[in-house]
Amino acid sequence: MALTRDFKETVIARVKRDPAFGQALLDEALTLFLNGEPDTAKLILRDLVNATVGFETLSRKIHKPSKSLHRMLSKSGNPTMENLSAILVAIKKALHVDIRAVVKAA
Repeated sequence: MALTRDFKETVIARVKRDPAFGQALLDEALTLFLNGEPDTAKLILRDLVNATVGFETLSRKIHKPSKSLHRMLSKSGNPTMENLSAILVAIKKALHVDIRAVVKAA
């Protein structure tokens, strides 16, 4: 059986190596949220937290227990807008990017 690398480790390595990939993941998570797919968006944000600030550091920055943050960013999690905003700001700062929302007519 061939040895394979864990998916999460691959995402973390790619985000650290390729800032455009981190930006693309953040853009995708926000697009999913805005298009009514919050479960997938939260899972992508969880991977971004792991690849950037980490849950322990994020916990200290936004004054929320790390266990609560893990639950918020699980598929069944239910983060408040305030918590989601704080998480997005922390990821944005860690990636050194801006968030730009673009709305297109359907």
